[in-house]
Amino acid sequence: MQIHHLDKANLINELQCGTSLNRAVEQGRRADFALMLSMFSQDSRETAVTEDVDTNVTDEAILRKRFDVPTAQKLQGELDDYAVSASIAKQFHDGGLSSAKLQHYSTPEPLNYSPTDTHGLAEEVYHNLSGHTRRQLGQKSLPKPTVDVLYNQLTTANRKDALSIQL
Repeated sequence: MQIHHLDKANLINELQCGTSLNRAVEQGRRADFALMLSMFSQDSRETAVTEDVDTNVTDEAILRKRFDVPTAQKLQGELDDYAVSASIAKQFHDGGLSSAKLQHYSTPEPLNYSPTDTHGLAEEVYHNLSGHTRRQLGQKSLPKPTVDVLYNQLTTANRKDALSIQL
């Protein structure tokens, strides 16, 4: 093939090669196989089948108001939500299951209460983390090490080591 023919090939996937890619494999022509593979497009947007998506923005609050749907049940509970759970439990003890269900449907309680001070992780996961990782989770932003800080730490460690040898 001529060079200008290769540039205009615009191979996207192996379906455009027909049986030539298969024949190159069967006949052991590695150079032809490698050349055809290198000509395929690397852009995944060209090889994946995509559909146009409707771009009309539908806000959840607008839909809830339109269809008169109450607010959704929270997934993660906070300290303020314990009062809701306590009121549902009180309704259960005072009026039974139907009273507790009515209270839950009017003001739903969160599905989960995560333990405090675990940064949103499950307690088992948080306690399996290393001490360094727990310390990094507690920091707001990680300090960015610079060359001069590293150099100062290395020279300080070297001096302390030299002093400990002399004593």
